Amino acid sequence: MNNTPDTDALALRATASAFDAQRGKLPIPGDPHRSPNSVAVAQQISELGALISGLGDEVSSRVVGQDQEAHTARAITSFAAAVGPAGEAASALGAVAHQLSFLNQTEHLRDQPDARDAREAAARVTDDALSMADTALREAADALHAASATVSPPSARLQAARSRSATAAPAFASPPPTVPGAAAPASRIARGR
Repeated sequence: MNNTPDTDALALRATASAFDAQRGKLPIPGDPHRSPNSVAVAQQISELGALISGLGDEVSSRVVGQDQEAHTARAITSFAAAVGPAGEAASALGAVAHQLSFLNQTEHLRDQPDARDAREAAARVTDDALSMADTALREAADALHAASATVSPPSARLQAARSRSATAAPAFASPPPTVPGAAAPASRIARGR
């Protein structure tokens, strides 16, 4: 495989977007359209497994080269580092699936005091696990986006445009001097009405 800084950066951004997409699919307790359900959680665990496999493929396709350039080494490190948060998210969703299974099995006991307490605890564990999955996916996506910028920095043209736009407009311009007898600015007239 012939990796260039641009191809490595594109692969990092694509993987970061995949993490963002997984984060966008996370169930949201209390949301009728995205409330946790066992089927959706199981599907997302499978998708995260495929994402982890893809990270392994990205690493292995780059380590085969004898002479790795700096950008390739950074890409390898970034893809390998993303495996941890992906695993954490999958593990957290595994906990969600476990709790959802418990809630489904105890649905008929919901009015019994002991079962009610256990079901409330299961709901709290589910919320915490979803929060952990969200955090892990966000951290992985952010790290991959940042890595893509270090592997292939923005083009000179883009950097020049950024520097022009940052210096072209003064941060806080002082108002023009007031000339006696001059008409008030339109914005002042409008506010006076």
